[in-house]
Amino acid sequence: MSNSDTPISWVKPGSSEFDLVTLSDEDNVAVAIRNLAKAESLQEVTTLDEIPKGHKVALQNITSGSAIIKYAQIIGYAKSDISAGQHIHTHNIEFRNTEHQYVFSIDNAEPELLALSDQATFKGYKRDNGKVGTRNYIAVLASVNCSATAVQHIANAFDQNILADYPNIDGVVGFSHSTGCGLADSGDGYDNLQRVIWGFAQHPNVAGVLIVGLGCEVNQISSLISQSELTRGPLLRTMNIQSVGGHTKTVAAGVARIKEMLPEVNNVQRETCPASALMLALQCGGSDAWSGITANPALGYASDLLVKNGGTAVLAETPEVYGAEHLLTRRATNEAIGKKLIDRIEWWENYVEINGGSMDNNPSPGNKLGGLTTILEKSLGAVAKGGTTRLNGVFRYAEPVDRNGFVFMDTPGYDPASITGEVAGGCNLVAFTTGRGSTYGCKPSPSIKIATNTEMYERMKDDMDINAGTIVTQGASIAQVGQEIFELLLEIASGKQSLSEQHGLGDHEFIPWQIGATM
Repeated sequence: MSNSDTPISWVKPGSSEFDLVTLSDEDNVAVAIRNLAKAESLQEVTTLDEIPKGHKVALQNITSGSAIIKYAQIIGYAKSDISAGQHIHTHNIEFRNTEHQYVFSIDNAEPELLALSDQATFKGYKRDNGKVGTRNYIAVLASVNCSATAVQHIANAFDQNILADYPNIDGVVGFSHSTGCGLADSGDGYDNLQRVIWGFAQHPNVAGVLIVGLGCEVNQISSLISQSELTRGPLLRTMNIQSVGGHTKTVAAGVARIKEMLPEVNNVQRETCPASALMLALQCGGSDAWSGITANPALGYASDLLVKNGGTAVLAETPEVYGAEHLLTRRATNEAIGKKLIDRIEWWENYVEINGGSMDNNPSPGNKLGGLTTILEKSLGAVAKGGTTRLNGVFRYAEPVDRNGFVFMDTPGYDPASITGEVAGGCNLVAFTTGRGSTYGCKPSPSIKIATNTEMYERMKDDMDINAGTIVTQGASIAQVGQEIFELLLEIASGKQSLSEQHGLGDHEFIPWQIGATM
């Protein structure tokens, strides 16, 4: 791809308009900037088909079975002979499982870090354990789906009229879910759920916690407490519906316990903190052909800036780095970290196979309408969110992220489940790129939305915090938009509301990743 400090290099027609974009001299396809009619004569090719905006056109003849190249990487193979000027899409490109010969730790130079005195700063909430929050919430957590309604009724009792007397509290949020019983008391599914609840209970954006269970569930609160660093106290309370005496009594008792927390949680004040205290969840959803050209590289530039300032950027969505993982192993700090990533890739191949699926089940129908074809193409664009610095760690789902820099977390590609894991791991900010459009919000960590294209940005302006489509429509550089993202993240971390927060989104996006049988 092009250097981050210059606009993208275009394939130009004879007129002053741009019609196609190529991302590498090695590519044998280009992406249409606009809808192209059949028989249009462009600088490098004459179209043989109508080419929808965002879709690919062959720049040369490609024989059946030959590789189709974009980003200087293989995104699939020709199903049949393809002539220069033809539309390339799902009808004539096929997916094959990756068979990379992995190379480890050859692009892993230590990133240049700013001295603490030179780091960017934001206004955050300092916690006793040394972490820093960007928000100040009270969380009501369900240990099991059987307590989900009680959790929501407790949280809903605290409306803006009540919280008006506590201006330093961002809200009381109920985190309910659909599991917690009917599952094995060991294994991936159980471990995922426990790590998620631990992570939210200890999250830097959460100052007070109430955990509510039924009492007879597999996911016992006593086990949650004993197997974590959680300690009951005034700001961490627990209860079971069966012990308290039913739903109504539980809601009343829960409301009373939250009211006791309000004054102490409200006493905390924002203070100046270094950007090294920020941990950013990187996410893309509703991707299109522009995701890997505009928004994701710009977010990658912002990720590099955060790492340079001592912070942490967390890439996730393992099924959406599939086919691009070989680019990450090159950046691994050491071979052990690189191999840990490959272990997760191989786990996913087996997981999908035993469930009768294919790694190419992703991209979604919406992704394909936007111009994407195979998971290889989608992944090569998705990994751009992770910038260019070395890979310092690979973490299991919802595992606490214990180091700074660029890291990876194993999660599904399904956005709410993925971000739930990243937030449980400690992310106190979320950056979400989207091409088709998403209205996702996240509590307790604020989420910004970055549009990949100007057309969608204008259509969904109420939900998009940044328009990375200017890289195409106005010739902005990746660095310019990346700097804009970084500066907005600092403002959001300091208390400015993202658009999703202004709309009240984020109460129902708590989705722990469920693995295994429901019994």
